[in-house]
Amino acid sequence: MTSDIAAGSAVRELSYAEAAALAVQREMEADARVVVLGEDVGRGGIFGQYKGLQQRFGAERVIDTPISEAAIMGAGVGMALAGLRPVVEMRVVDFALCGMDELVNQAAKNRFMFGGQGRVPLVARMPGGIWDASAAQHSQSLEAWFAHLPGVVVVCPSTPQDNHSLLRAAMQCGDPVVYIEHKNLWASRGEVDETRAVPLGQAAQLRRGNALTLVSWSRQMQTCAAACDTLAAEGIDVDLLDLRTLWPWDREAVLSSCARTGRLLVVHEAVQAAGFGAEIAASAAEATGCKVARLGAPRIPVGYSPVLEAQSRVGAERIVQSARALCG
Repeated sequence: MTSDIAAGSAVRELSYAEAAALAVQREMEADARVVVLGEDVGRGGIFGQYKGLQQRFGAERVIDTPISEAAIMGAGVGMALAGLRPVVEMRVVDFALCGMDELVNQAAKNRFMFGGQGRVPLVARMPGGIWDASAAQHSQSLEAWFAHLPGVVVVCPSTPQDNHSLLRAAMQCGDPVVYIEHKNLWASRGEVDETRAVPLGQAAQLRRGNALTLVSWSRQMQTCAAACDTLAAEGIDVDLLDLRTLWPWDREAVLSSCARTGRLLVVHEAVQAAGFGAEIAASAAEATGCKVARLGAPRIPVGYSPVLEAQSRVGAERIVQSARALCG
């Protein structure tokens, strides 16, 4: 860990990756049961999200593993059941598919199947989303898969502050957490107050308006914020909510906003078909009777070339057009 992260003011400007590394450092300092395991974690991880931690805590707590996601996840589940609090690094969500059985059939179900005798306080970090010029096998947004899975918490932070605060909350949680950081956010920067706690399951209201409710998460929040600037110039004031945690999601905040505005637009980077936006839209329509619309990627693999990759992105102009149609 670099010296400017290890010491100094509680509030500082950090990258998304630095904020995450600091979160892990602080939890490892506070709790000797916290360990890290995965490929390349000793050299700091492929995004720098573990930078300096093996040098600080040693190879017994920051553990480099063989290239086997099933073995990594399985070892993490065993560690958790034995009393440790492992942070399991999957490198990217696309690779986590090789360890799905251990997560789905062991970690997620153990507490239920054994009447709470065993707990799996495991954080599975699975960077997700479109990774520039990385093609179909490295650019998937699979958060809806895990939101569908009983027994796990699902987190998708969009800012350095949230990546710090929510990762600490995830490491303190007594249940398995699927923690999905966006592959294209690691270098993004912002102020981070390491004393600020953000509870799991609480959305953030980024703008307040009465024209419509706009809900999103992860990197798509940046595009939504840009769309809101355009809409504001047209006199359309948006209630913008960053969900932050997909399960449990903040039903109260979303439904309260929808009841007030009467309109909901849900936007996500993931494929629109069966995306988590459908759950939010259906819940809002059932509870409030508001008008709803969804925006997501088409049901196609993410292309390698920039032209093909762009077809899988939901841009600000599409969001603006959908918002105008809802308010028309």
